[in-house]
Amino acid sequence: MDVKDKGIVVTGGASGLGLAVTELLGSAGAKVAVVDINRQTLDRCCTSLQAKGCDVYGILGDIVPKGEATDVFGEAARKLGRVDGLVNCAGVYPRRPILEITDEDWDFDWRINVRGTYNMMAAAVIHMRGQPLKGRVRGRIVNVSSVDAFKAHPRNAHYAATKAAVVSLTRSFALEFAPDQILVNAIAPGGIATEKAKGAGFLGELASHTPLGRNAEADEIANWIAILLADQNTYMTGETVIVGGGYVFA
Repeated sequence: MDVKDKGIVVTGGASGLGLAVTELLGSAGAKVAVVDINRQTLDRCCTSLQAKGCDVYGILGDIVPKGEATDVFGEAARKLGRVDGLVNCAGVYPRRPILEITDEDWDFDWRINVRGTYNMMAAAVIHMRGQPLKGRVRGRIVNVSSVDAFKAHPRNAHYAATKAAVVSLTRSFALEFAPDQILVNAIAPGGIATEKAKGAGFLGELASHTPLGRNAEADEIANWIAILLADQNTYMTGETVIVGGGYVFA
C-alpha cells in the first residue's frame, strides 16, 4: 500500500471520513492538499497534522461552482507539483421521508454530491492526462459513494440517488480516460462512526441492519481508499468497492 511521496488532493478532507483519509495518507508519506469549505475546521486539521510531521496543505474553497473548483484544483496542483490522486470525500447526508423531499433538498444534495464530485474529477483528468506516466499509471481517482446506492433505506431516497449517480460517473470517467491510463474507482461505505453521524442519531439503526453488528470506524474505510490510490493498483478501474460490513446482502 505504497503512497509515499504521492501528491493527493482530498476534498472534504478536514473532517469525518475525509480527515481519516488525510491523516492516513499524510502519515504514510504522501503530500496531501486538503480542500474544505470551513476555514476553522481546515486550519485545525492542518495545524494538527503538520505538528505530527505530515506534509499537508490547506486549500479553502467551494467545489460546486465549476470555475471555483477548477481554481481549487489548480492551487492544489501548484502546491503538490504532480497530482497522483484525487479523493472525493466532500458530501452531505440528508434524511427526509420521500413525500417531504423539496426542490431545495434535491438541488442541495445534487450540487454537492454529484456536481461537486464531477467538477473535481474533470479538473483532475485535465491535469493528469498531461503528466507523464509513473509506472503504468498517470493518475488515480477515488470517489465516495455509499451502500445506499445499492440497497434502499428509509428516508434517504434523494441521497441514495446522488450516490448511485456517483457510481455511474465513476464508470463513465473510467471508460473515457482509460486510454490516458487514469484509473477511476469508487468506494461504497456503510455506516461510519464519525462525529457528525453520531450527532445525527441514525447509526444505531444502521448497525442493527449490518451483519457485523457495528458501524465502521473512519480509518477502516480510509484503508480501502489508500489501497485504490497505491502503486500496487495498476489495473483496476471503473469499479465500486462495497465496504459495508455485509449491509447490502443482509
